[in-house]
Amino acid sequence: MSQKRSAQVERSTAETKIHVEWTLDGRGRAHVNTGVGFFDHLLTAMAKHGFFDLNIKAEGDLHVDAHHTVEDVGIVMGQVFAKALGDGQGMTRFGDAWVPMDEALVHAALDISGRPFLSCGITYPQERVGSFDSILLSEFLRAFVQHAGITLHVRQLAGENSHHILEATAKAVARALAAAVVKHPKVDGVLSTKDWLELGSRTEETH
Repeated sequence: MSQKRSAQVERSTAETKIHVEWTLDGRGRAHVNTGVGFFDHLLTAMAKHGFFDLNIKAEGDLHVDAHHTVEDVGIVMGQVFAKALGDGQGMTRFGDAWVPMDEALVHAALDISGRPFLSCGITYPQERVGSFDSILLSEFLRAFVQHAGITLHVRQLAGENSHHILEATAKAVARALAAAVVKHPKVDGVLSTKDWLELGSRTEETH
């Protein structure tokens, strides 16, 4: 059996201290504690439905608000994801997923391209889910793709409940990631017409 793709990163600033361990070839196990309850719920759903093992511990200035914590978790998760992928040998690279949750329907499509870009067509009928500001999911995704080197498009096709929309989005992104990182038997080396040596450096674009 090939070695599991796994990495960890710790990042400390004046606003947050974050530790993330991510095993791409996991079983959907999650140990998440960010101090932001609904955010923990979304990250746990990402691990479960992406078949990833995630260990996330975050301490942040929650007395201000959750923005710094959520965004910085996205930064570190992006860094860990890129590190765990390494040179990207043999992976499928592209992935997409449709996820319904009651009245909500969300589609996510992505390319592990080395070219970070987010197009997020999500609306939030309710500004908050519990104490969680709904808009923070977009901030998390933006930070994640920037540091993971991913092109991500997310579209909401239906939805009237922010809880359902946010959870469907997290699950759709997770399933798309799971599809993209899987090793494909027909991929010899890196699935690119360019000489892409290391995803983490993002020094080469892929086409």
